[in-house]
Amino acid sequence: MTRDRPMIVALTGGLASGKSSVARRFEELGVPVIDADVVARRLVEPGAPALAEIVQAFGAGVLDERGRLDRARMRQRIFHHDGDRKRLESILHPRVRDAMQAFAASSDAPYVLFVIPLLVETNRAHEMDRVIVVDAPRALQTARAAARDGSPPETIASMLDSQATRADRLAVSDTVIENAGDPATLRKRIDAVHRECLALADASGSVKESCNGRARTGPTGNP
Repeated sequence: MTRDRPMIVALTGGLASGKSSVARRFEELGVPVIDADVVARRLVEPGAPALAEIVQAFGAGVLDERGRLDRARMRQRIFHHDGDRKRLESILHPRVRDAMQAFAASSDAPYVLFVIPLLVETNRAHEMDRVIVVDAPRALQTARAAARDGSPPETIASMLDSQATRADRLAVSDTVIENAGDPATLRKRIDAVHRECLALADASGSVKESCNGRARTGPTGNP
């Protein structure tokens, strides 16, 4: 059969759950990977239309001395003001979606991996053919975030509380990758999931252009 586009697999998870490490292993296995956060950063480079629209919406105070988006200042602003967060999302999210869909359309791989940290928060799970959740205990997330960023525990707690709950993420998952053990165990699990995705992509034959209203499947691939 001729495939209209690759199967789209979303990878998501909470703060410091290990999404980047998991995504790197999929890349090592030859899977085309695109990260929504990386796309968003590229969209706000100096001279980009999205940055100009952000400045128009929020004022020049969101820029640093080099004319780049001051991410820390913008993050604090949207964290404390829900209206500002929604306004920024209305500027960036459609552009991020378009870029990621174009990436998928240009690939002839059996499947592509969309890394979307806020998949649940932005209600995008239904757009995907399959959802993988990287899961880790909150205590481990906190320890990893502190080691990585040096953030105080109360800041990390606030960030975790602002995200979707673990239960919410697991509710939309087709496959869960536990990331609370050693790297070798994690690697084996990712490799197994990769084989599952290849088999599912091969079995699906042709994937329709739109995946709205997709049939949900469980972690084993059964309806």
